[in-house]
Amino acid sequence: MYSNILIPTDGSELAGKALQHGIALAKRIGAKASVLTVLPPFHTLTTDVRMIEDTPAQYKARMQKRAEITLGAAAATAQDAGVVCATIQVEDEHPYQAIIKTAESKGCDLIVMASHGRHGISAILLGSETVKVLTHCKIPVLVHR
Repeated sequence: MYSNILIPTDGSELAGKALQHGIALAKRIGAKASVLTVLPPFHTLTTDVRMIEDTPAQYKARMQKRAEITLGAAAATAQDAGVVCATIQVEDEHPYQAIIKTAESKGCDLIVMASHGRHGISAILLGSETVKVLTHCKIPVLVHR
C-alpha cells in the first residue's frame, strides 16, 4: 500500500488534526511519515504586518522558532505512536509547489493534508493550497476535514 506518507502542516489546529490522522494511518499500515512545514520568504514590500515590523534577520529567527515548535510537536506525536518520522522545513513562495516537490524528492507515495474548507467567494479569492496540490500533483492525496 503506502510506505512513506507526507504530512504538510502549518501548525494550525486543523493541520494538527490532519497530522494526527496521517500518523495514525502510518502506524496502522506500517509506513513512515515525513512532516513538512513551508515558511514564506521575507519580502521588503508587503502588507503582512509581521514582515513590516521585523528586519529580515528578526523575521527569519521568528519563523525558524515557529518551524521548530511545529515540527517538534509533530515528531513527538509520531514518536509517541511508534512511527518513524522525518521532519522537513523549506522556504517557498508557493506552499503547494513545495509540498509537491518535497513529496517527489522524498519518494512519498501519499500526501495527507488538511482542507480549511473555504466556500464561495473566499475560496475563489484566497485559493486553497490543498486544491492546488490536488490539481497539480500526480501523487495520491488524502484530504482531512
